[in-house]
Amino acid sequence: MFQELLNAFILIFIAEMGDKTQLLAMAFATKYPVKKVLLGIFIGILINHGLAVCLGCYISSLIPVDTVKMIAGLAFVGFALWSLKSDEEDDENQKLKCSFGPVCTVATVFFIGELGDKTQLTAITLATDANNILVVLGGTVLGMMVTGVIGILVGKKLGNKVHTFLLKIIAATVFMFFGLTKLYVTIPEEYLNVQNILLFLGMIVLLTFLIMRPSAIKKRNTKKRTYIADER
Repeated sequence: MFQELLNAFILIFIAEMGDKTQLLAMAFATKYPVKKVLLGIFIGILINHGLAVCLGCYISSLIPVDTVKMIAGLAFVGFALWSLKSDEEDDENQKLKCSFGPVCTVATVFFIGELGDKTQLTAITLATDANNILVVLGGTVLGMMVTGVIGILVGKKLGNKVHTFLLKIIAATVFMFFGLTKLYVTIPEEYLNVQNILLFLGMIVLLTFLIMRPSAIKKRNTKKRTYIADER
């Protein structure tokens, strides 16, 4: 039980460090009282992840356990790759203009913001293989709350010292470790040969390159423009 709680907490915590929702918590803290922001985050995430673990539990009752574990392993590998993609600009200003009270505003934004996000999908995946979905729910909500507190209290200082790219690498590494471990213990031994393993790892490396390439090109072009501007 404790292991499920710890796994859920670690995955969500690592995934959310430096993510848009943590930055959003920081933004709300500059506008509303901290206690109301934290209460809003708690309500929004509890409802969002509550729906997620219920869906995961339902899926696990329809699909064989071994199949569910393999799907979960592949999902975690997918989340690892997802963590590496560049964040697109979100129109957070429109969200912040919500006319509800502080708690309702924060809860609504976090509920909507997490719909279909990797943390909600992680909660679904964890619930498909859980002995106690309430423990998983507690771990995911706790992970979101802790990252929210960090975003509110020390997010700005942390952001100045730790590059966002490093946080993405850490998140991707954690997801990849859990995914590969789960696949290794669930895939039948006859498929675990050197050829298949190398092919699978090669695909991961290729996908990682394709996902990170646009960010690398954008960064390189930005440096070129800055260099040209300095010369002028």
